[in-house]
Amino acid sequence: MTGRPVAVRRTAGPAGLLLVAAAAAWIWVVTRWGGMQAMPGTMGLGLPAFLAVWTLMMAAMMLPATAPVAALYARTITEHRAARMVVFTIAYLLVWAAAGIPAYGLAAGLGRAAGLSALAGTAVAAAVFAVNGVYQLTPLKDRCLAKCRSPVGLMLRYASYPGPSRDLRAGAHHGAFCLGCCWSLMVVLAAFGAMNLWAMAVVAAVITTEKLAPAGRLVARAVGIASIALAAAVFWVPALAPGLTGGGMAGA
Repeated sequence: MTGRPVAVRRTAGPAGLLLVAAAAAWIWVVTRWGGMQAMPGTMGLGLPAFLAVWTLMMAAMMLPATAPVAALYARTITEHRAARMVVFTIAYLLVWAAAGIPAYGLAAGLGRAAGLSALAGTAVAAAVFAVNGVYQLTPLKDRCLAKCRSPVGLMLRYASYPGPSRDLRAGAHHGAFCLGCCWSLMVVLAAFGAMNLWAMAVVAAVITTEKLAPAGRLVARAVGIASIALAAAVFWVPALAPGLTGGGMAGA
C-alpha cells in the first residue's frame, strides 16, 4: 500500500509535464495564429522561423500521445529524473525539428502548386491524400505503430544504452519511430492549409487514438481507407483540400 502512491506519482509526473508542455504549445499556436486563415506553403516564413513554428506545432500535436511512453521511461530512471526527462523530451523534439527541413521544402513546393490552376492543385491534393492512405496500410506503418503502442521492448533497448548519452539516444530513437509512424499524416496537413487549427486538432486526435486506444491499429487502417477515398472525392469537391485548391480558404 505504501509503494503504490509513489509508483503513481513516478508515472504521472513525467506524463503530466509533457501534457503541460503540449498545452502551452497549443496555447501559443491558437493565440498567435488562431485568428488567421489557413495559408498554403510556408506562410511566408524563412527556414529558421518555419522550423520554430513547426517544432511548436509538433510539440502540441505529438507530446500528448508520447506522454505514456515518457512515463514508462521515467520509471527506469532512479536519479535526476526531472533533468533527464527534459533531455529525453528535447531529443524527441529535435527529431521532429530536423523533419521540419524537408517539410519546409515540401511546403514550398505545395505552395507553388496551389498557385497553379485549380486542376493542378486538385491533382496534387489527390496525390497527398493517396500517399497518406497507402502508407497507413503498409507493414512499415504497422511496425512503427506497434513500437509506439507496446514500448516495453524499447525500454529494454534503452536500458542497454551506456553512459550519459542514454536519455539523448532514447529520446531520439523514440522520436524516429514516431516520425516513421506519423509523417504521412503531417503531409496531409498541407492539403488543408498551413496552421489550419481544425486540421491540426483532428490529426492530433488521430495520432493519439492510433497510439493509445485499444483499437488503434483499426483506426489507422480506417484513416488510410478514408484518405484514399478523399483522393478520389477531392476531384468532385475541391474544397476538401483548401490549402491546395483555394476552395473554402476563408472558412478553413
